[in-house]
Amino acid sequence: MNISVTLPDGSARELEEGSTFSDLAASIGSRLAKDAVIGVADGQEVDLTTPVQADQNVAVVVADSDRGLHTIRHSTAHVLAQAVLELWPDATFAIGPPIENGFYYDFDLGGDAFNDDDLEKIDAKMREIIAADQPFIRSEMSAADAKEVMAQHKYKREIIDRVSAHEDDSELAGEADGDVISFYRNSDQFIDMCMGPHVPSTARLGHFKLMKVAGAYWRGSEKNPMLQRIYGTAWATRKQLKQHLVRLEEAAKRDHRKLANELDLLSFPPELGGGLAVWHPKGAIIRKLMEDYSRKRHEEGGYEFTYTPHLANAKLFETSGHLDFYEDGMYPPMEMDNGTYYPKPMNCPMHVLVYKAQQRSYRELPLRLFELGTVYRYERAGTLHGLMRIRGFTQDDSHIFVTQEELAKELASLLAFVLSVLRAFGFEEFQAKLSTKPEGKAVGGDEIWDHATQALRAALEEAQIDYVVDEGGGAFYGPKIDVDVRDAIGRSWQLSTIQADFNLPERFDLEYVAADGTRKQPVMVHRALFGSVERFFGVLTEHFAGNFPLWLAPVQVEVLPVAEAHNEYAQKVEQLLTDKGLRVQTTLATMPLGKRIRNAKKQKLPYVLVVGDDDVAQQSVGVNPRGGEVERGVPLDTFALQLTEELA
Repeated sequence: MNISVTLPDGSARELEEGSTFSDLAASIGSRLAKDAVIGVADGQEVDLTTPVQADQNVAVVVADSDRGLHTIRHSTAHVLAQAVLELWPDATFAIGPPIENGFYYDFDLGGDAFNDDDLEKIDAKMREIIAADQPFIRSEMSAADAKEVMAQHKYKREIIDRVSAHEDDSELAGEADGDVISFYRNSDQFIDMCMGPHVPSTARLGHFKLMKVAGAYWRGSEKNPMLQRIYGTAWATRKQLKQHLVRLEEAAKRDHRKLANELDLLSFPPELGGGLAVWHPKGAIIRKLMEDYSRKRHEEGGYEFTYTPHLANAKLFETSGHLDFYEDGMYPPMEMDNGTYYPKPMNCPMHVLVYKAQQRSYRELPLRLFELGTVYRYERAGTLHGLMRIRGFTQDDSHIFVTQEELAKELASLLAFVLSVLRAFGFEEFQAKLSTKPEGKAVGGDEIWDHATQALRAALEEAQIDYVVDEGGGAFYGPKIDVDVRDAIGRSWQLSTIQADFNLPERFDLEYVAADGTRKQPVMVHRALFGSVERFFGVLTEHFAGNFPLWLAPVQVEVLPVAEAHNEYAQKVEQLLTDKGLRVQTTLATMPLGKRIRNAKKQKLPYVLVVGDDDVAQQSVGVNPRGGEVERGVPLDTFALQLTEELA
């Protein structure tokens, strides 16, 4: 007896009853059968050994796809756990999910720690397991039986208790679900609790590399035991693995923390505390240029500037809901004689107070408020990462108050503004995500959600950038657009957000007088363009590898006299260029010229000028441009004009 299923292109395919997804792949083609890793049945990922059911919508996932790579990394994490438990029989294991570009697994060695030599031993054991071609075999059992199987592994037993209690916890994703616990066994010696699916056997793996060991608190809490986390990367092919490792090498060269130190831009003094930076003069110049440009563009774009304090009474955050929804991310309260105060984690409640300070008319809308406002959020020590994850940072924060009728027009204009500013900083490739109404509790009715979501979608389509839809991924208070940029080495960074908000206008009873004299509630739009000044600076530093474009370079030109006899002329060149608004420094001839040139190159300066006897006589300069050919005898006035034109 045959059954019929529907393929992704809408076509039907006949299969014998009892056929598996592996059979389905083989029926389509030998290449697909070879490349297949899992199947999809009515949107649910399944193992290739799963029987196909009649009338299902089905698909086959290949290794070289996002879903396929996710599966490969998940399965490789299992092999990592198996290898560690074979080498350290007394170890216990916790969780081991796939992550972007790789995977990790957490282990408890009873107080011991892995070292680099251990990674080599683990790698060798993993390759033995892969060579053994062990099948991944799924089974299911009750929570009680599952706890018996995991009797030696306390972290797994805790997970079973939590899922049995139906706790909603993102840490449990992929581990277990509900009352029935699923397991995967790929040898008589190793079984792991997991929802799956997995590749058919360990032989489908092998293009991996173990990267590093790090400490990680169980469930991310300092109150819990410190575990040993092994990170790795895994890919579908050897070529992909090699390309990724090359990208990592390049990323390491571009690390903003490394470059910030080498270029004397900023630092993270331990005396200051984790997640807090001090900006050195050169870094501060770049930051000021970024902020000045942002202010200029906002002023031209019809925004009104505001300033708000760094802390506020707890009552404000009670009204806004931050104490209900975000207290874990806030710093502890300060008890004063006139009330309880918190450092602000967001600027938005204070911008609401600016709006509410007087009665508003429809004629004033859209009202666009803008602030470079510093906020403070408590990030766990293990999550801090230079400027990318920091505890005190400044947002180029805008809040726009607009009527529902004007919302679509405003959002289209707002997205165009965002993209224009990002392009000015050298980004050209964008990917956006539209997040829609979540299931369950959400502020506002379907009509206002649909209106705002369609307005965001229309803005994306008018901007003509690629986007994906995250169905149900919006916050409870409104749909949003997140804009990612792609940097010079192909990495994606989430920077800008445009978020509709139906919650704060309701919580603060915001209103405006409409044209017909009635009082209506505005829609509030949150917009962070840089995301934060600090993180954007970090992304820019890595994007340009410290080779900042001329307009952002803290020092645009360095003048080097060949010998002491040319010092006076070098200083004259510096003064002339400085008078034209350029940032110039001179390093006098107190050390050999070659060493001074090398030092200037290390500072990644856009232009190095060398001046000698001929230049003094001819009023010229030798131009050594970053990444270009040296040009001798360039008239000084000509060079100055070229630079001012380049800046313009």
